[in-house]
Amino acid sequence: MSSRILLIEDELGVALTVTDLLNMEGYEVETASDGESGLAKAAGSAFDLVILDVMLPKKNGFEVCRELRERGSDAVILMLTAKTQVEDRVTGLKLGADDYLAKPFDPAELLARVEALLRRVRKEARIPIRSFEFADIEIDFERAQVRKYGQPVSMAGKELQLLRYLIDRRGTVVPREEILQNVWEYNSDVTSRTVDVHVSWLRQKLEDNPQNPKHIHTIRGKGYRFSP
Repeated sequence: MSSRILLIEDELGVALTVTDLLNMEGYEVETASDGESGLAKAAGSAFDLVILDVMLPKKNGFEVCRELRERGSDAVILMLTAKTQVEDRVTGLKLGADDYLAKPFDPAELLARVEALLRRVRKEARIPIRSFEFADIEIDFERAQVRKYGQPVSMAGKELQLLRYLIDRRGTVVPREEILQNVWEYNSDVTSRTVDVHVSWLRQKLEDNPQNPKHIHTIRGKGYRFSP
């Protein structure tokens, strides 16, 4: 599966150049042109890497970086800045950025930074999300507690594991085979139908209209996608 990258950059020329460069390397790239829309995209979907310009309209890159970390995002953040002061670089790193690159930059250097950061991500174990809220639902995975409209929802252990796996990968299509391998560990008595049944149970408990779900979507022929 190709890595997903979010580029938050308001300079159209830079955005087009970087997007084309990353696409040619096989990365899946989405873009945002201001801090507010970039923060919404980054918080609402799972990205492996966020390339974040410092000078942005509506919210600057420092604010976006800080809020992403406060919301528990573990995406790698590479900050782009035209500023040369050491203080600005230190500020970004203290707020949770993983690396920075000064403009103007060489395309080869950008690719090298991206590849190095993503290699690190693949080596490090991803920390599962501990709690999550969407619509009128509150989930505390550490305490195995789910509430809808403030009322407790009974949920089996495997349902919680499946929900956590989908939420950890929110915004991406997760194949049934991947779910079987990582949630059920390919037990001999488990089939893809087992996944379908558990997804149906989750919808019954969490969706207002299980027949027309807003959050747990079936992607025909591919798998499932969770959308907050």
